[in-house]
Amino acid sequence: MPRLFGRALAGFLLAVSAVSAQTALTWEQVRERFRANNPNLTAGRAGVEQSKAQEITAYLRPNPEATATLDQLDPFSINPYRPLGNTLPLISGSYLHEREHKRELRRDSAQNATVIAASTLEDQERTLLFSLRSAFVGILHAKEILRVARDNLAYYDRVLEVNRTREQAGDISEVDLGRLELQRVQYESDVQTAEVSLRTAKIQLLGLLNDRTPIEQFDVSGKFDFSEQITPLEEFRIAALDARPDLKAALQAVVKSKTDHQLAIANGSADPTFAVDFGRNPPIPVYFGASVTIPLRIFDRNQGEKLRTQLDISRNQALVEAGRAQVFSDVDSAYAAIAGNIALLRPYKDKYLQQAAKVRDTIAFAYQNGGASLLDFLSAQNDYRNIQLSYLNLVGSYMTAAGQMNLAVGKEVIP
Repeated sequence: MPRLFGRALAGFLLAVSAVSAQTALTWEQVRERFRANNPNLTAGRAGVEQSKAQEITAYLRPNPEATATLDQLDPFSINPYRPLGNTLPLISGSYLHEREHKRELRRDSAQNATVIAASTLEDQERTLLFSLRSAFVGILHAKEILRVARDNLAYYDRVLEVNRTREQAGDISEVDLGRLELQRVQYESDVQTAEVSLRTAKIQLLGLLNDRTPIEQFDVSGKFDFSEQITPLEEFRIAALDARPDLKAALQAVVKSKTDHQLAIANGSADPTFAVDFGRNPPIPVYFGASVTIPLRIFDRNQGEKLRTQLDISRNQALVEAGRAQVFSDVDSAYAAIAGNIALLRPYKDKYLQQAAKVRDTIAFAYQNGGASLLDFLSAQNDYRNIQLSYLNLVGSYMTAAGQMNLAVGKEVIP
């Protein structure tokens, strides 16, 4: 029994050590895990490889054709010992020659499709990274709210201890102490709500990472703050026009549509088939011949495809202009959100946080010494709590807006 107990204790200590050794992941580590493990990105990369495989098919040459013929078989010949005496053997081969660079144009079209698939995958990663960054910020936000909620609860418990002593000494009434103790439930509720929000944010991030790590063993670390400096809007616009993968895909679609139009024109041309044959026709022991087959283009059966691809060029050019307009709209909206959050955060950081703490501590001291009413004390506590939560929510909004800007630009421009 002691041995079993010792093993159990060792296993427990090992598990506790593993949990304590679990290091918090940084944003860069989370991003790398996401790129390696997210099933949507894995499927997207497989789609790009499939498109590359289609390039091989598109560039294949036509196979030559071979024909072997035995003509004039006479099983009812008057000479039953020579049933193949009058047989005429013939061997022929033919090859379709594709004109107007059809094969090269098919290859170019397939390569353009691969480039578009790669840009589409990059755009999918861009949108998923925004969701990942939002979940990451959500964890940091929830951790900060939980920290503040626990600090507020600990501070309030210290106040309660002081006022219990005062009640025993007769400085305050039992009713006032009861009101103070009832107020504690609000701070307990804040802690419980923050813990649930933190677990929910971790679950969301683990889902994006396709990770089955227990929530208790998973954590992230990062800066939960804002920067008062912001890059000029025009620089964000220029960077977005250069980096946005969806805009790249739209431009690449124009190139592909032009290649497809050239291919449609080329497919309208006639392709000759060259053939050569060898045979025997007594009294000629061996002969050979050659032929060329050219389809007569009396009717142009490719008119519809030529028109469709010509219209597709105009359609894709219009989509490029729509994409540029969307880029400017996304960047401008994200910039306005960031600037608005910074304008609100500055007075909180420079004035309101310190002022709220000072008012709370002053009113608490005055109340403990009989210089302020219970209502004043509770109001100051609630004001401090609200100011803190508002500040943390604004920082979270700023970091979400920064992620929105990274999404709008197409790369990480605000770390």
